[in-house]
Amino acid sequence: MTEITILALYGLLVILTLILQATGGLTQLGMGYLLGSRDEGRTVSGIAGRLERALNNSVTAMVLFAPAVLLIVVTESRSNETLLAAQAFLIARLIYLPSYAFGIVGLRSLAWTVGIVATVALYLLAL
Repeated sequence: MTEITILALYGLLVILTLILQATGGLTQLGMGYLLGSRDEGRTVSGIAGRLERALNNSVTAMVLFAPAVLLIVVTESRSNETLLAAQAFLIARLIYLPSYAFGIVGLRSLAWTVGIVATVALYLLAL
């Protein structure tokens, strides 16, 4: 497995999060609202609301992680350490999603921290 493969897998995880969040939104808001103009701002609650926030966080994480991986590849800085950091990121994000969706606060925060530290490590390893 390479850092680019991990980036692709994380992209698929973000898409899965989007699908889960949209399904929850459909259940709470109805098809009419989702297909409409959405001029009035409605919010979702419970797991659907947490999935919406997890999706927003996942997109932010992607914006930070993807350039780090691309930097590693372009500068030919791949190493065991960069692979380990990318793997740690992916595992952390795999833990983050269900822990956020089900409200496991301590685990969610730990997973977020591991993910951001792994991302910073990738940038530093590319220098």
